[in-house]
Amino acid sequence: MATEVTVPVLGESITEATLGEWLKQPGDAVAVDEPIASLETDKVSVEVPSPVAGVMGAHAVQVGDTVQVGAMIATIEAGAGAPAQAAAPQPAVTESPKVAEPAAASDDGPAALSPSVRRAVLEHGVDPATVKGTGKDGRITKDDVIAAAATPVAAPVAAAAAPVASPSVAQSTGRKEERVRMTRLRQTIAKRLKEAQNTAAMLTTFNDVDMTAVIAARAKYKDLFEKKHGVRLGFMGFFVKAACMALKDIPSVNASIDGEDIVYHDYADISVAVSSPGGLVVPVIRDADQLSVAAVEKTIGDFGKRAKDGTLKMDEMKGGTFTISNGGVFGSLMSTPIINPPQSAVLGLHRIEDRAVVIDGQIVIRPMMYLALSYDHRLIDGREAVTFLVALKNAIEDPTRILIDL
Repeated sequence: MATEVTVPVLGESITEATLGEWLKQPGDAVAVDEPIASLETDKVSVEVPSPVAGVMGAHAVQVGDTVQVGAMIATIEAGAGAPAQAAAPQPAVTESPKVAEPAAASDDGPAALSPSVRRAVLEHGVDPATVKGTGKDGRITKDDVIAAAATPVAAPVAAAAAPVASPSVAQSTGRKEERVRMTRLRQTIAKRLKEAQNTAAMLTTFNDVDMTAVIAARAKYKDLFEKKHGVRLGFMGFFVKAACMALKDIPSVNASIDGEDIVYHDYADISVAVSSPGGLVVPVIRDADQLSVAAVEKTIGDFGKRAKDGTLKMDEMKGGTFTISNGGVFGSLMSTPIINPPQSAVLGLHRIEDRAVVIDGQIVIRPMMYLALSYDHRLIDGREAVTFLVALKNAIEDPTRILIDL
């Protein structure tokens, strides 16, 4: 008797998703609660577990199809089935139109690629059909991709790859184009960012901050901090706590517009932008104003790890009263970040670099960082935006203020 596999509840207001990849193929043995498919929603990727143990039956939908919550996507048949790794590997280059997307495994292949592996494939330019998987059921891991990228490729292999090119490729010049469908997450990011530009009266103000004191504190206490709390002491913990203090002083920066009303929040739920294989996501640190620096660092570290693994939950992406985006980790010197609606402001952090500054009439070299606050001018006046940045700057340049809430 076959058991239907349906699209699970994906969260409040989420009614549909896109089938990102099949993790099990017809005939594969399936354990209870073992993931058989990955769904892409507006915010995160969600794995669909098998409700029973048995054999993977027919796929009712194809990769890329939009599916509704509660809809049947496959069946699980009774029986033991064959282990997934027993399937004969099929090079992705022999499959039909799917060769246009180097990060997508063949539906008939021995293993599908997880979001983190797909990102690694794109970053390193590795053909997944040439990678031997060491993961469960022969699945390719991120380390497999990195190892393959570091291994020199023999000339015959490179020559064999030539037929993969699209028919539109100009063979004489080696020029080529590739068309890859936007993920649902990327489509949502594009839509929301454009809506923010169209709706908010967006303006950005800048300041800079001397990182000397924070760098010194971090250097002095980082080993003891990691030993006690089991997490590294970074810069984000300082900035999150400093931002929470500044938000209390300037509540409009922590507010939002709802129709003709202004909603003020007496709590600080800080959204932190982190990278995921599908793009930038913003999980929320709840009640960040009530947390210690250590708790903030632990939460951010956990978010970053699970964003790369594609295991962030829907509820962790909802809400947020203020956003911090750290482009400095990628080397950004200065930017104008875009507001994350319905929030009214976003703080952009940038790289730290030594610059000549004048202090007490003397030219000295200090590690400086540019700060950028983009805000909705409908709600936040320029004076409030500047005051917020100055309060943040003061707290970072004198971290003792964070401890005594000054």
